[in-house]
Amino acid sequence: MSKISSMGRGMQVVFAVGSRHKGGARGATVGDIAADLGKDRSQISRGLKAAQQENFLLRGGHREYSLDWSLYTDAQLLTEQRLRTEGLTALEGLVEDTGEGCFLGVLNGDSTVTIGEHVPPNSTMVGSWIGRPYPAYCSDAGQALLWDASDAEVRAVFSHTEFVRHGPNTPADIEDFLVRLAGARERGYSVVDEEAEPHLYSVAVPVRDFRGETIAALQVVGSKARLEPKCEEIAAAALKWGGRLEAALGRPS
Repeated sequence: MSKISSMGRGMQVVFAVGSRHKGGARGATVGDIAADLGKDRSQISRGLKAAQQENFLLRGGHREYSLDWSLYTDAQLLTEQRLRTEGLTALEGLVEDTGEGCFLGVLNGDSTVTIGEHVPPNSTMVGSWIGRPYPAYCSDAGQALLWDASDAEVRAVFSHTEFVRHGPNTPADIEDFLVRLAGARERGYSVVDEEAEPHLYSVAVPVRDFRGETIAALQVVGSKARLEPKCEEIAAAALKWGGRLEAALGRPS
């Protein structure tokens, strides 16, 4: 856990500098980053110096730190790798806590794609969902993956999408989807109740990376008869393991 926490703190400092660049600044001082993150200056100073020594940052003549841009792509690639490896750990823990099939999904256009799965020994699931797309407007992961998107961004995702009925509760249109997404945000997790197919029920939570951006969704999927009565218990487990996965990805605290 200490290794993960150290990695997370280091990424916070590096990408706080990146946020300054995004806002138009040429660099950032220790005081700038300490103020942005609400951390002690000495702690931030150590983090910045360590990042400079590891060649993540450059230091200018005015004591300002700036990104070594060649490493930004490397950080994103590292995050993708950690999402898959640490994601498997989260899936295993979530299955142990819930006894249900658990999945890790990402957004691809207007569809969601499963990149990780783990099911209990007694599962009756036939085949694998790895790599298979499903319409995001009714998939188990769709709402969680669009968690931080504005209404305009969600509309753009589905601008050319036909809302085909896959289950008795499939959203009728984009307005219906937005209402359900708002409800999920207020609840703290999404519930997809017979939207993807009859009798199927799922609970999902968003997973954010070192930038604080949603890059994946962790979901628990099973029959409505079995999952609905223990929905809150399942949601608590999903939030716990989603939080641990985010820590491994360096999400800012």
